[in-house]
Parts: sequence; structure tokens; C-alpha cells
Amino acid sequence: MPALTSHRARETRAAWTFLAPDLIGLGLFIVLPILLAFGMAFMSVSGFGAVRFAGLDNFLRLLSDDKLPKALIVTFSYAVLAVPLSYVVGLGLALLLEGKVRGGGLVRTMVFIPYVLSLVVVALIWQFMLVDKTGVVPTLLRGVDLGHISWLGDPQFALLTVVGITVWSQAGYQMLLFLGGLGGIPDDYYDAASIDGAGWWRKLTSITLPMLRPTSFFILLTSAMACITGVQAFDLIFMLTRGGPADATLTMPFYIYEQAFTYNDLGYASALTLVLVVILMVAVVATFALTKGARFHEGD
Repeated sequence: MPALTSHRARETRAAWTFLAPDLIGLGLFIVLPILLAFGMAFMSVSGFGAVRFAGLDNFLRLLSDDKLPKALIVTFSYAVLAVPLSYVVGLGLALLLEGKVRGGGLVRTMVFIPYVLSLVVVALIWQFMLVDKTGVVPTLLRGVDLGHISWLGDPQFALLTVVGITVWSQAGYQMLLFLGGLGGIPDDYYDAASIDGAGWWRKLTSITLPMLRPTSFFILLTSAMACITGVQAFDLIFMLTRGGPADATLTMPFYIYEQAFTYNDLGYASALTLVLVVILMVAVVATFALTKGARFHEGD
């Protein structure tokens, strides 16, 4: 018995040793900044070093901030559009390129390339392609009478353009994840469904999507977090629109950036960050609810 206890103790020490670098990094770069942001939300902190206790002033300011509702609506709209579209496009590409398809390897590589590019490079490429009147896209769209649209300068189209670029850059990554998930579904299920006379749609809804629930959970959760926290959109918006035109692409992460580094109001930026954290928690709970926590049961 003492020998078994000693063996377990060694295993526990070894486990903590392997986990230590990640835990230290998590504490320094995630937990500590969150705690600092929480503390700074109750302070008046300028970018020039002046710090004083402000109590609830920053949170009361949230109630009278005219830009905050706009930023929340834009963030919600961006996430609601980008997450499902990326999911559908990624799944559609995976279904088309699953198995031995002639030239499938080349197509998969080409679709995946945008994901490995820096978002700054992606933004520069699309900025060049979307130049009003002379860009590649307006030139191609003249034939259908859409060449006059300012895709980045018109408030009606700016956010949709950013969403489209996001889907273009993320679909390849999601396609690979779905291909991995599809590869884990036994062919016996499809064979049995074919014998029962099930068509393509029935197989998709009764076999493919339920069996892909863990993959879908991961994709939807990470996509929602990336959209809300600005991982996907911030670089694009910073390079392409700077939150404009007329605040049409002013997402919460970019608004926080403006308050912190343009207006040097770090205290209010921290309060806005806490609002973003609450939104992120709601998104995580909603994702768990939609995917049933990625659980799959035979009776589903």
C-alpha cells in the first residue's frame, strides 16, 4: 500500500511538472490581465500614468455612452453572420471534398492557404481588390451593375464585406476540422441508411450532423469566441475601415482599443472589457445549449 501511494505521488508530481509551463503562461498572460482589468475598471487611469480611485464612475458612464449600443449591435451582428456562414461553408467544402476526389488535395490546399496568411496580409490583399471603381472586384461586378458599390466606404456594405473576408479566411481551417470529423463516422451507418432507402438529406440530418456534434461544438465555440474577442476581426477592421464608415464596423474590441490607446482612458476601457467578458460568457453558454455540450447519444 505505501508503495502504491508513493507511485501515485510520483505520477502526480510528474503531471504537475509537465503542466507547470502552461499554467504559468496561463496565469501570466490570461488570469493576471483579467484581474488587472477588473481592478482598473474601478480606477481613473490615463495613458500618461495618472491613477485615482473612481468607484463606479466608469460603470455609470456605460449607461450614458451613445457609442456603446452601436458597438454591441455591430459585434452581435458580426458574430451572428460570420459564425454560421463560416460553419456552413466549411461543412459544405468538407462534404464536397471528402474521400478520394480528383484534384481534391490541390483544392483543399488552395482553400486552406487563406487561413495560414496573416490577417494583415489578408486585409491588404482585399483592400487592393476592393478599391472603388478600379479594384478587381468592382471591375468584375460592372457586368451585373454592381461595380459602383463602395464595399468598404458604404455603411450598408462595410460590415458585410468584413464578414465575407472573415469567412474566406476561416473556411479552410473549419473544412479540415470537419474532414477529420467525417473520417471518424463509420461507413456502416451510411450503408444501413441506404438499405432503408434514406436519401442524401436524411443521411445528413440523421447521421452526419449528429455524429459531428463534438466537432461542431468546438468550431462554433472557438468561432464565437474569436468573433466576440476580436481575434478574427480586429486586424481586418483596423487595416480596412478603422471602425467606419459611420461606425458601421465599430466592434467592441475595436471600441475598447480606441478608448485605451486613442483617448488614453484605460479605466473606461477596462470597464468595457468586463462587459465584453460577460457577453463572451453568454456566448459560451449559448453554444453549450445549441450543441448539447457536444454530447452524442444513439437515440438523438
